[in-house]
Amino acid sequence: MELTWHGHSTWHVTVGETDLLIDPFFDNPKTDLEPSDLETPDYVLLTHGHADHIAHAEAFSDATLVATPELVSYCEAEFGFEDAVGGMGMNLGGTVECGDATVTMVRADHTNGIMTENDQSAGMPAGFVIADGEPTAADSTTLYNAGDTALHSEMRDVIGDYLEPDAAIVPIGDHFTMGPEQAGVAVDWTGAAHAFPQHYDTFPPIEQDPADFEAAVSDADVHILEADEPFSLE
Repeated sequence: MELTWHGHSTWHVTVGETDLLIDPFFDNPKTDLEPSDLETPDYVLLTHGHADHIAHAEAFSDATLVATPELVSYCEAEFGFEDAVGGMGMNLGGTVECGDATVTMVRADHTNGIMTENDQSAGMPAGFVIADGEPTAADSTTLYNAGDTALHSEMRDVIGDYLEPDAAIVPIGDHFTMGPEQAGVAVDWTGAAHAFPQHYDTFPPIEQDPADFEAAVSDADVHILEADEPFSLE
């Protein structure tokens, strides 16, 4: 499994021969790329409908969409997507095959208005657990992307105890999500061996020193990535 962070919460994940793009948003200070610099992935995964997570989804509308049915409907109408997993998207608790990957949609605690219109809901926000095999198999490499979220006990009781991720991507920006200290607790609860921060330094309210997150993690190896540089997870 190969991971590339493109700043904020935008990730390119390669599992075998399958490319997945999570929350495409390139108007952030970490990346030098434009959406046109990337080839269309096989799948686009959207955690929720806020503008800083779906702003550039339209550039990849030829991909298969992985999102809640409410968000799929919006992206089909507004962005031109024609294909979604299961024909209409998926929901919390579900696991789908996405090429060489399996994707499980898990809970996130956050709001979920569409773009900046908070009177239009995109259903429940979500996180994703991505694996190169069965998500609970001992020989699978498993990645948890928490999405935008607060700290919640399911990180320990379901994601940690049942799905047992090898790596965890968590927001550290505070204000809109967990801050560094709670994000460190989240990583420890999951039992992941590797941890990656996201959703920080994009706007003034979420400016953070990722070293504070690293100090808050007890057991995992923390990787503070440079944007657009691939990282191999084995």
